[in-house]
Amino acid sequence: MRIGFLFGGIFATFVFAWFGQTLIPKAQLGGLQPHAEDDFSDIYPIKNVGVVDRGRRVYVAEGCYYCHTQLVRGDEDGSDIARGWGGGIKLGEGRRTVARDYIFDDPAVLGVARLGPDLTNTGNDKRVNPAWTDDASKGKLWHSADWLYAHLYNPRATAPNSIMPAYRDLFQTRKIASERSAEALDLTGDDAPPAGSEVVPTTDARDLVAYLLSLDRTHPVDEVKQGAPAK
Repeated sequence: MRIGFLFGGIFATFVFAWFGQTLIPKAQLGGLQPHAEDDFSDIYPIKNVGVVDRGRRVYVAEGCYYCHTQLVRGDEDGSDIARGWGGGIKLGEGRRTVARDYIFDDPAVLGVARLGPDLTNTGNDKRVNPAWTDDASKGKLWHSADWLYAHLYNPRATAPNSIMPAYRDLFQTRKIASERSAEALDLTGDDAPPAGSEVVPTTDARDLVAYLLSLDRTHPVDEVKQGAPAK
């Protein structure tokens, strides 16, 4: 009899835990839809398509979410906004992310660890890169395709203290034909290709960079009363 009560209690515990962690959040968040103005002049978020969607697949396939997050915590939960990860023009400005930001993400790449900077608002050129808070001009480079390509090819060339591995498989070294490609990376030192050759991004690299530059979750949402930084 006691064994029956024991197993019954264990079963009830799992049922209540499943109900609390699965059914209740599903009821609360499962029906979230994009926010739309009455005249549909402003809809947020919108679903990624084309090159951005392909770039997101590369992001997942390369495991970028193991070291980078896409989750900005509120002031009550951490110092993300104070670090400039919330998309603010200045440190301490911006907003936290909310469930609505991720309704089209499958899977949602919230991230596993923060061995590298949070990437939630990489595409927002008002965002502050915490690595360069003392040099605004350098911070702007972080939002350019050229900088991202160089960083993917050799992270230490753009961020000397980076522990990120190089993703040279996303690039191709080829002979220069009639003239140097406009996409060729400007590499120096040990990174420079052999004379007469150039390093260019592959389709996967272009798609990945397009995805990174599309990341911008500073759009005002009702869930965050303080709103988003002015654009």
